[in-house]
Amino acid sequence: MFEITSKEKIATKEYEMWVKAPQVASHAKPGQFAVIRTSHNGERIPLTIADFNAEKGEIRLIFQAVGKTTYEMATMKVGDSLQDIAGPLGRPSEIKKYGTVLMIGGGVGIAAILPILKALKDAGNKVITILGGRSADLVILKDECEKHSDELIVTTDDGSMGMKGVVTDGMKVLSKRGEKIDQAWSIGPTVMMKFSAYTAKDLGIPIFVSLNPIMVDGTGMCGACRVTVGKNIRFACVDGPEFDGYEVNWDEVMNRLRQYKDQEKISLENYMAKVGDLSWL
Repeated sequence: MFEITSKEKIATKEYEMWVKAPQVASHAKPGQFAVIRTSHNGERIPLTIADFNAEKGEIRLIFQAVGKTTYEMATMKVGDSLQDIAGPLGRPSEIKKYGTVLMIGGGVGIAAILPILKALKDAGNKVITILGGRSADLVILKDECEKHSDELIVTTDDGSMGMKGVVTDGMKVLSKRGEKIDQAWSIGPTVMMKFSAYTAKDLGIPIFVSLNPIMVDGTGMCGACRVTVGKNIRFACVDGPEFDGYEVNWDEVMNRLRQYKDQEKISLENYMAKVGDLSWL
């Protein structure tokens, strides 16, 4: 069992937890993830390790209540325990001195870019960060990202924070002013990563994307995260989660994300019927 040591609501239906997981914390590296189960009969879900403290033996998880398990996690309290945490899983990010790096984060994907961003800054890179959200209240971890970035650009769909638009608009602003980007990362909603990759290719910027949204078991055994990258079949959980954004077959990824849509809907409906109103989350 893995005890929740702190929990905070950081945005609408978005939560942060620190959880006791000494073995995971002592081995985790930026870019890796863990697979979580809330109970013995619970489903397995992948969550990026947003931070880790080896001395305390704790890891930081940030999630949005969108499905049965994340809604269940949102109702848990400090002192409660998760049944299982398997990790760290996946290949860590390639941290080195590139020169100028561009970090693009959207939604809860901002939590995933934060440890990579910090490590790249520590490696001596100039870090420019673009954060995107539908509105100001959904741009999470802004202060932490700004602290470790040389420049921060915020885009919101409704213009309630930063520039009105999406993250690709921020990319174009940097290009127009002549900023040379040596490497980029984009992590967030799949559609955001897709168009970030297309824009990066148009601008001649190499870009990594993270495909952990399509995972199930995290070990390569189930095949749910199978995706075509270039001319090769890859498994996001063991060969990734990061891949060259130019090479990802985005149509295949989008289709794969929908493969359990009906089962996920039924599971959430059954859970809601059991626990009642959760509009307070």
